[in-house]
Parts: sequence; C-alpha cells; structure tokens
Amino acid sequence: MDKTLILTPRLSEKAYGASQTQNTYVFDVSKDANKHSVARAVSAQYDVIVEDVHVIVVKGKAKRTVRKGGRVAKGRQSDIKKAYVKLAEGNSLPIFAAVEEAEQKQEKAAEVVEKAAEKAAKKASKEKK
Repeated sequence: MDKTLILTPRLSEKAYGASQTQNTYVFDVSKDANKHSVARAVSAQYDVIVEDVHVIVVKGKAKRTVRKGGRVAKGRQSDIKKAYVKLAEGNSLPIFAAVEEAEQKQEKAAEVVEKAAEKAAKKASKEKK
C-alpha cells in the first residue's frame, strides 16, 4: 500500500520556504492515510530518511453562487488532508528543483549585468580624462 499511496506535493511559497529553512516538505494525501503510511511512502518513493511527519485535515470552505434569475446554489469544497514531512539532515527532495534553477539563472544574469555596468563606468571615466 505504501508505494501506491499518492503523494501530491503542494507547490506554494509557504511550502517552498519550509523546505528551505526546516527541510520540511508538504504533500496532499488521501483521507485514509496516516503518519506511518506517509512516512513509508515518502521513504520508498524518494529514497530518503524521514525524521518526522505531521498530518492535518483542512476543512473545505462553504461556497455560494447566484445563478441567472436569482437562484442561489450552495455547495462545499471537499476536505484536504496535508502531510508535513521533515527529512533527516542531508536529505532533500527535487520538488523545487526548477525554482532553484531559475533563481540561480537570475543571480547569474544579475552578475553579468553588474559586470557590464562596471565596465561601462570604467570606460566612461577613461573617456572623461
């Protein structure tokens, strides 16, 4: 059952921050999953050592829409179960790899622009003399 447990990573700013500072990753899991099954599934699927797991259920919000003619349709979003998985030191998951690559590219581009600005400033100062 553990390898077939569907782990859907939550890709949000808060989840990204937790992965960077606390080495904790957030997954959406099925409502019948428990801490032990989540820990075994993460260990098996990503080949990492799980240190701790917290599981919470986020209750769905009540929604209301008004149709043509003034008819009101009421509904409710479904509940979501989230698992916060803390990994042992030295372990990480490639969930946010694309984000990290984009940050590195942006830093390199900023360095190139900065060097070009320095060269232009030096050239301008030489021309003034």
